[in-house]
Amino acid sequence: MSLVPEWIVIGLVALVIAFGIAGIIVPILPGGALLVAAAILGWAIWLGEPTGWVIFGISAAFIAIGLITKYAVPGKRLKDSGMPLSTQIVGGILAIVGFFVIPVVGVFVGFPLGVFLAELRRHGGDAGEAWASTWTALKAIGLFILIDATAATLATITWVVGLFLT
Repeated sequence: MSLVPEWIVIGLVALVIAFGIAGIIVPILPGGALLVAAAILGWAIWLGEPTGWVIFGISAAFIAIGLITKYAVPGKRLKDSGMPLSTQIVGGILAIVGFFVIPVVGVFVGFPLGVFLAELRRHGGDAGEAWASTWTALKAIGLFILIDATAATLATITWVVGLFLT
């Protein structure tokens, strides 16, 4: 018999999962797919039954596949587009600067601005080419977030199924 009632554990795990998924969708919040996996791991440990470990294993597999895919697919698209790593680094640096300079929305302003400026320099002042490259980078970031959110959602659905099985 556990000292903590089941409904409290399930509520806390659900809250941590929700926070993890929110951190994927809104990058300025902490969280992510690993937080979702950690919450499900905590539930499996608390449950202490083989079913819980199977559910965690399936959830962890979804998260692992998502982690690999979210870097491989968008990264390959950026590489295939010819965008150099230096452009991505400039975008990342300006995203960090934007986070501190413009509260809440700075990341969303800084990254595209950094990519645009780096690409504008690389394309010799051609704003059309720079914007096309920036749009490619934004689509890659969107795909990155979509893959991560899908993996976390599949892991969450697996956990919910596990709740009904236990």
